[in-house]
Amino acid sequence: MYSVALVPLTVGASAAYLETGLFLARRYVTLMLSSILIITWLNLSNDVYDFDTGADKNKKESVVNLVGSRTGTLAAAITSLVLGVSGLVWTSLNASNIRAILLLASAILCGYVYQCPPFRLSYQGLGEPLCFAAFGPFATTAFYLLLGSSSEMRHLPLSGRVLSSSLLVGFTTSLILFCSHFHQVDGDLAVGKYSPLVRLGTEKGAFVVRWAIRLLYSMLLVLGLSRILPLPCTLMCFLTLPIGNLVSSYVEKHHKDNGKIFMAKYYCVRLHALFGAALSLGLVIAR
Repeated sequence: MYSVALVPLTVGASAAYLETGLFLARRYVTLMLSSILIITWLNLSNDVYDFDTGADKNKKESVVNLVGSRTGTLAAAITSLVLGVSGLVWTSLNASNIRAILLLASAILCGYVYQCPPFRLSYQGLGEPLCFAAFGPFATTAFYLLLGSSSEMRHLPLSGRVLSSSLLVGFTTSLILFCSHFHQVDGDLAVGKYSPLVRLGTEKGAFVVRWAIRLLYSMLLVLGLSRILPLPCTLMCFLTLPIGNLVSSYVEKHHKDNGKIFMAKYYCVRLHALFGAALSLGLVIAR
């Protein structure tokens, strides 16, 4: 699941390389470690607060259920957040890029209101748009700014290539979250967590996944034909179409089977990781 930390960073780094020819390896590693710590905070704190509401009562992979300590899990989450934010702030200050700090703060704020009291907007079905904004336009763009900033170039342009890449990252990340709800519909409904799948039902949810996959590759085609995305990006990303079709067909076939549909989110993770890698490689080749 930690590909959600690496993909925005790597796409941002590749977009910065396309624009500037720079690859700041040490800064990349610092941001990678910081991002992993932030995702650790998201996952652990989400388990804590879902444990509090009873949403994770039957979730075997919940860290609180695995270790048997809510307090210890929350302490680990807060520690991860502090360390992760420290790394992001240090890097942003070192790069003298205020825009990046604001974007990263916005991404973390999305994560907070998504799951933490008193907001818990995920319980109102707003998790997917928050996830899209946090990992797409906010995080990917911020990493692009940080990894393209140097003593010679402080103010990078926010080109259509960068913004469209960030939208594609946000889209595939949100699809992971959407598919993670399929096997939790009954438990979510019981505690008043109105995820999109609770509202739609799994049959309509499978329909949404099928059209989301079609929309993803349609967007890719339009961005390629309009030359907003470089041609190598379009070609490389289209190579991931088989895994996209696998996600769609698997969800459509097993959406009623909780024992099997559990795997849907992991197929989405593979799509997200492969699509992000293809997009990054395409940006590098375009240079």
